[in-house]
Amino acid sequence: MNSVGRLLLGGVVLAAALAAGQASSTPKQSHTKTNSQKTQDAEAERGQQVFDQNCARCHQAPEGFSPSISGTVTKHMRVRAGLSDGDTKALLKFFNP
Repeated sequence: MNSVGRLLLGGVVLAAALAAGQASSTPKQSHTKTNSQKTQDAEAERGQQVFDQNCARCHQAPEGFSPSISGTVTKHMRVRAGLSDGDTKALLKFFNP
């Protein structure tokens, strides 16, 4: 095989290897938010509003609650602050995003 043939064969092998590498690589993360991420952000923001309107006059924003503690806190706040079911769910989402 002459040098031109070897060069062409090497180029074909290299191209095949690169194509195979691209096909097996993991897909890149998209920088755009999905609809579910946007919904979660909106719910967390709504929870912040509920907290500011109903809780902040007596309590500071929490540093973080476990899910079981968050459930207990939101049940008590629902009764004490007269929160609606939607506000209670938003507040729970705020405590545990």
